[in-house]
Parts: sequence; structure tokens; C-alpha cells
Amino acid sequence: MDDGDASTDDTVRCWLVERTYTDRGLVDMVYATPDGSQHRRKQVSTTIMRQRGVGTTAAVDVDRDDLEPVDDEVRERYATEVERMREQYDPDDEV
Repeated sequence: MDDGDASTDDTVRCWLVERTYTDRGLVDMVYATPDGSQHRRKQVSTTIMRQRGVGTTAAVDVDRDDLEPVDDEVRERYATEVERMREQYDPDDEV
């Protein structure tokens, strides 16, 4: 496995910390920065995922401008989950 740190001046590697399936046929995925302080939420239709064969990767590179701050209540949980994901998966692994 690589070290999972592909941050640049413009992007930061974020790791999947939460995935929820909605009753509207959407998958709501949250990717967080390694310290858990920022996140990017992404919603994808399960139908489109199946049709296009799109999987969910362990990590994605996110533009810094697209990140949002995380509430203090979940920051530690996100940081812990990022650590677990980095230990178990390469960034491009489907999870």
C-alpha cells in the first residue's frame, strides 16, 4: 500500500468516512481530510453507479476550494475513520 498522501497546493487527498443509502435511490458519501477537519459530500444515483459500473474508491483528491468545515462533534470520528481506511486500503481500492 502507498502512504496515501497525495496532497498538492490545489488538492488534498480525502478518505471515505461515511456512506449512506437514501430512500430516494442515492448514495451519500462523505470524504474527509486526514485530520478530520474538512469534508466533501458527494451524492450519486445507485442506478447510474450500476449502469456505468462506477464504484466507490477509498480515497479521492478534492480541490481545496470544494472542502467544507466539519462540526466539532464529528471531527475526531472522521479522523479515526480516515486512519482506519488508510491502514486497510490503497486510495484507488473499491470499497
